[in-house]
Amino acid sequence: MWYIICAPVVLVTVTARAAATTTTEMVKAIRVRELGGPEVLKWEDVETREPGQGEIRVKNKAIGLNFIDVYFRKGVYKAATMPFTPGMEAVGEVIALGPGVTDRKVGEVVGYAGGLMGSYTEEQILPANKVVPVPPSISPSIAASVMLKGMTAQFLLHRCFKVEPGHTILVQAAAGGVGSLLCQWANALGATVIGTVSTKEKAAQARDDGCHHVIIYKEEDFVARVNEITSGNGVDVVYDSGSLACLKTRGYMVSFGQSSGTPDPFPLSVLAPKSLFLTRPSLMQYTATRDELLETAGEVFANIASGVLQVRVNHTYPLSQAAQAHADLESRKTSGSVVLLP
Repeated sequence: MWYIICAPVVLVTVTARAAATTTTEMVKAIRVRELGGPEVLKWEDVETREPGQGEIRVKNKAIGLNFIDVYFRKGVYKAATMPFTPGMEAVGEVIALGPGVTDRKVGEVVGYAGGLMGSYTEEQILPANKVVPVPPSISPSIAASVMLKGMTAQFLLHRCFKVEPGHTILVQAAAGGVGSLLCQWANALGATVIGTVSTKEKAAQARDDGCHHVIIYKEEDFVARVNEITSGNGVDVVYDSGSLACLKTRGYMVSFGQSSGTPDPFPLSVLAPKSLFLTRPSLMQYTATRDELLETAGEVFANIASGVLQVRVNHTYPLSQAAQAHADLESRKTSGSVVLLP
């Protein structure tokens, strides 16, 4: 098996800083002052400020935990500043509007995911055009757990490779946060879904999520099993990572995961025998405009409301215990989504 992860992306670090003309306040946040293991995540007092032009101030209600947070903590991806507050996903209540903000209101519940960093905090300052309204029918914990993963699933299934009835797809880590959503959504789209997992318990969850075939990769050769399931034809698309041998002619390898480590290099010539496609997409490029962001998030929320997507928040931790949450995530003790609560 070989793995590919997303290329590093340029991020804006959202920090709490004092504004010269306003009285600063203190809030609690997780800070990283040195790179390393979970123990470098420190619960500290930080200053916050009033929102500036085009900004809003948000009191976080729930914060999503994603494996990319681990990569920034370790220094695999470089934060813009040091020290920094990690986290790329949160849902909270708008408590102040900056000058020029007319499309948001105090008391509104909003969420964001991707492109900004700094969500591991009680309150933060955000660009108003980077947040989306969260429907009242969806709880902050559910929304915070699903925005980044759900929007990723949306563009992977609908735009990166358009999954349609009759397609056969392979989802690696099918019981993970994104994997679970991919399986459910692809099943609803009419695809045949093959999922790989590490344990019998995760296999049961994958079946519940709509996997037609589940492979426990620690117990059997998943490449051989995929070829058996597809009568030697291979799948139309592999999501996250896997072997090119699983793909059919002109198949797509869509690599997006953050948890598998740095891949070994390989020559592009290996794609030639089957005219294969390989892409390493990033959510930021698929939600680059305001319209794209609203459409992508809107589809996620609509599919939750309709019951197509069942979101599992299997683990919650106090924000102050983010270090334990990171340790559990890295040791693969978690499944589904993990949420930090301020």
